[in-house]
Amino acid sequence: MGTDRIYLDWNATAKLLPEARAALLEGLDLAGNPSSVHQEGRAARAAVEKARRQVAGLVGADPAHVVFTSGATEAASTVLTPDFRMGRSPVRLGGLYVSAIEHPAVHEGGRFPADMRREIPVGADGVVRLDALEDLLRKRDADAGLPMVAIMLANSETGILQPVAEAAKIVHAHGGLLVVDAVQAVGRIPVSLEALEADFLILSAHKIGGPKGIGALVSRGETLMPTPLIRGGGHEKGHRSGTENIPGIAGFGAAAAFAASGLSERNARIAALRDRLEAGMRAAAPDVIIHGESGDRVPNTTAFTLPGLKAETGQIAFDLEGIALSAGSACSSGKVGESHVLKAMGRDPRLGALRISLGWSTTDADIDRAIAAFAKIAGRRKQAGAAA
Repeated sequence: MGTDRIYLDWNATAKLLPEARAALLEGLDLAGNPSSVHQEGRAARAAVEKARRQVAGLVGADPAHVVFTSGATEAASTVLTPDFRMGRSPVRLGGLYVSAIEHPAVHEGGRFPADMRREIPVGADGVVRLDALEDLLRKRDADAGLPMVAIMLANSETGILQPVAEAAKIVHAHGGLLVVDAVQAVGRIPVSLEALEADFLILSAHKIGGPKGIGALVSRGETLMPTPLIRGGGHEKGHRSGTENIPGIAGFGAAAAFAASGLSERNARIAALRDRLEAGMRAAAPDVIIHGESGDRVPNTTAFTLPGLKAETGQIAFDLEGIALSAGSACSSGKVGESHVLKAMGRDPRLGALRISLGWSTTDADIDRAIAAFAKIAGRRKQAGAAA
């Protein structure tokens, strides 16, 4: 990859932080198994528990309630199950209610069978409809068991923030559990497990500058927990078996510590860059559609549609200009299809949307290049239209 390329796809994966790299390399040098009682094992365990405290600190949780997984997808598959336990007693949930704009890892329902899943619609503004959630829960069969509701905090394609705290009150009034995908929110806005009143949070290291292949499921307590997805030696207090990925966990912890520090100053800088980007895009192509611009969004994300330009065509055009961005959510390598998020918002999903997302190393010069590339691509679209 050329050194003159610009990376504007931080929502797909963030660049590895120097702090996370250093912690990861230190973890590679720890020879012991965290389950061993000798000195080497205790050193490995200390690294894991330090990272557990750092991840817990990022979301205001109890470190004892952080379960490390191989990533957010595994965390989602772990918690999205009708089979829970209270201590040693099994508890059966009665259904899963998922917002229409969830990431596929959540939207597909985890271990819930299809006949136990229901979709919560969103409005044209991309915000989940709380009235529809209330109606769904009110009409459910209460004898079937407790409901589970899954609503993301920040949408991965548009960056639009969801009213999770308000949803939590509705869910808990019906005796349900709330699962929140906070993958695109942590490190970009303050996130508090208690303030959100979420029962579970899903986190991913590589979205905040940690290594790939490590994530976490964070719970408010341990009274009611999902049956394990991965069974074996009883690691992570029996919630996720398998010898811990010490380098990945250590890197995750370092990234979480960075994300929790200096957040307001970093966000102010990134938000200013995003606003300048959008102003430049608007000046170059007044008909550009910036999704969610009138509502609350995370400060680093711009999702846009340029009428007459297909998403895959635009993505290739930007790539040829040396700029990496996404066509919607980067959940499948090389896959560019209709956006289920735009469809849920009542917009034509066939054109799709391009997503620019900024991060800790994005510069003013990067934004200048992005605006110039956008203007060039928009100009070619006009020329193609005139020739036709």
